[in-house]
Amino acid sequence: MTSVIDTNIPGGTTPETPLSEALISLDNLRHNLECIRAVTGSGSRIMGIVKANAYGHGAPEVTATLESAGVRDFGVANIYEAIELQRAHRLRDDSRILAFASPLVQHIGLYLEHGVDMTVCDLSTVEAASAIASSTGGRLRVQVKIDTGMGRIGVAPEDALQLLAAIGRSPNLELAGIYTHFAEGHDPNGFTAIQLERFLQVTDAWEQSGGKKVTRHAASSGAIVSKPEARLDMVRPGILLYGCHPVDSNPTPLQVRPVMQFQSRVIFVKEVPAGTTISYNRTWSAPGPRRIATIAAGYADGIHRTLSNRMRVFIGGKPFAQVGTVTMDQIMVDLGDDHSVRPGDIAVLFGWDGPSAAEQAIAASTISYELLCSVSRRVRREFR
Repeated sequence: MTSVIDTNIPGGTTPETPLSEALISLDNLRHNLECIRAVTGSGSRIMGIVKANAYGHGAPEVTATLESAGVRDFGVANIYEAIELQRAHRLRDDSRILAFASPLVQHIGLYLEHGVDMTVCDLSTVEAASAIASSTGGRLRVQVKIDTGMGRIGVAPEDALQLLAAIGRSPNLELAGIYTHFAEGHDPNGFTAIQLERFLQVTDAWEQSGGKKVTRHAASSGAIVSKPEARLDMVRPGILLYGCHPVDSNPTPLQVRPVMQFQSRVIFVKEVPAGTTISYNRTWSAPGPRRIATIAAGYADGIHRTLSNRMRVFIGGKPFAQVGTVTMDQIMVDLGDDHSVRPGDIAVLFGWDGPSAAEQAIAASTISYELLCSVSRRVRREFR
């Protein structure tokens, strides 16, 4: 087992028994990749989405695992994440990183320096990139983002051919891909179909005018499963890689497995009489004599405050209700009259030995993506 400790303690020593930890199953990650490959077949390359520290799982370790399984394309949020990943993990010579953010002009030189594919969405960025690349004698790989309806960043479909032509005229720019993003990728009909049609109209027109193919990608996790015709030349799985589904209440048929188990330790157990209130604002009152366990994780570790009085945790394989307001560093659970729980016991907050991230996300009125990304850096990661 390889351990990664995100918080250094002065003096260079760390407790052997962590209070909170995220177990990362690289075997489950490999399994999930194969589930996706079974669906996409050999016709579509896979871009592993490792932004936001691989959804909280550890981008260097996840990237290395995916590379060992044949993945060569990786997606991150911005140039800073790309550089951080390159510094933490030496990528193979044939691996590439795409940064999804539209760049600031002052950052363009960093894409050249670090060999990162740059997203372009407008003519002014193309002109600046061409000039900067020309001044350094370099050649910059760019990918055009088309906004077919997500409404975030991207060139409008009606302006895309002009932008692509400008890239084609620059000897210092290389068009490495054209992509879009679906707003409702889990729904194969309706707006997703409209977005795909808009995207293909642009890419077909460009390929016909230039007489050569370009890498096209549109499908993230939802559309990978729901809309086969959207898989195109490459797909971009994110949440499916990490063992969750795009819609927590409506899982896909893929038998993916959770890659993270978030767990913490019981640090205190007490008995309280009926009527005892627990935590800030006294939101829970003991209906009778109870044993209450305090667990060493709170919202600073990744347990959303909206889960107060709404979540379950598993201790020794048994489910217990969390009670009282979630605090910054601790939560409390109602043990009832169970006398088996002791300080030092492991409480599973979500993962393969407890409630799923989807269950907790539904209880928190959010999505599993957010729960995974919320597991903070002070929670120790262990890779197995």
